[in-house]
Amino acid sequence: MLIFKPLQNYEICGNCMISKKPYYDRETPPWTQFLIFVGITLALLIIGSVIGLAFIAGRYGMEVMNLVMKMDLADPKAVKSLWILQITGTTIPLLLTPIVVGKFILKAPDDYLHTNTDFRRILLLIVLAIMVISTPIMEVLITFNQKMVLPPALKGLEDWMRSSEDAAQRATMALLKMNTWWDCLKSLLLIGLATAVAEELMFRGCLQTIFVKWTGNIHVAIWITAALFSAFHMEFYGFLPRLALGVFFGYFAAWSGSVWPAVWAHFINNGSAVVTTYLFQHKIIKVDPNVEHHFSYSLYILSIIITVALFWSYRDATLPKDPHRRF
Repeated sequence: MLIFKPLQNYEICGNCMISKKPYYDRETPPWTQFLIFVGITLALLIIGSVIGLAFIAGRYGMEVMNLVMKMDLADPKAVKSLWILQITGTTIPLLLTPIVVGKFILKAPDDYLHTNTDFRRILLLIVLAIMVISTPIMEVLITFNQKMVLPPALKGLEDWMRSSEDAAQRATMALLKMNTWWDCLKSLLLIGLATAVAEELMFRGCLQTIFVKWTGNIHVAIWITAALFSAFHMEFYGFLPRLALGVFFGYFAAWSGSVWPAVWAHFINNGSAVVTTYLFQHKIIKVDPNVEHHFSYSLYILSIIITVALFWSYRDATLPKDPHRRF
């Protein structure tokens, strides 16, 4: 059976039909798109880090720059410098990568960014419910992951993983040391919102789209992207819960056809951590967000059942939308 492509993808030139699709979109295979994506990401991360370190050295001196590189954050100037490096070396490069790849290289921003707002607003409410109700599930994954022990033959690898985890935790705690409500607002905007937008455009917008084109299977693409998303953070004892979050974000974006429900979910996750940490530091609440919390078995089961039901509702809410718009 012959399958004809829609004529709106072509323009007539004499007796010929010429595709209106961008050259790179027609000619660049997905594996090449992935290599381009990785190359641009590494280049921007390196450039951003160099700019950030140069700025820190110029403003605070080489000694402070060395403290930051060693994650010795006792000096207040080192913490300020860490903020600079976080913004220039991570947040901005992650934000620029999908824009550069999707808009300027592949020349198809709608396909590789998915920043449209054409989705039902009820989805945002369902996302909020999922993020809250799934908390016990995440706690189980966190506990299981942190108790992971590698075989004796891999002790060197495990020691390195523990060291990387400790360094990441020190950096996080330094960034989340909030003395005033302004510090809380700053962290909420930079760690909560800016990070959510940058990472979701990069992973769910651009990278997930590449894997959909490469594998031809949205579910495989979501899980691969989620695994890379979790590994990117270099926090190995938080790999499983972050993998689960990546899967959640992936389906939020895929089923809605827009990256914004995933951004909203990511913001809820990061923003709630910022706010609860601030409230605990100032003794407004007594629950330490960094301590493991245990629930009853019935609550774990109930969390799974309701979360699955909410995902089903989310998917059903997207079905009336145009399926050709999804990715």
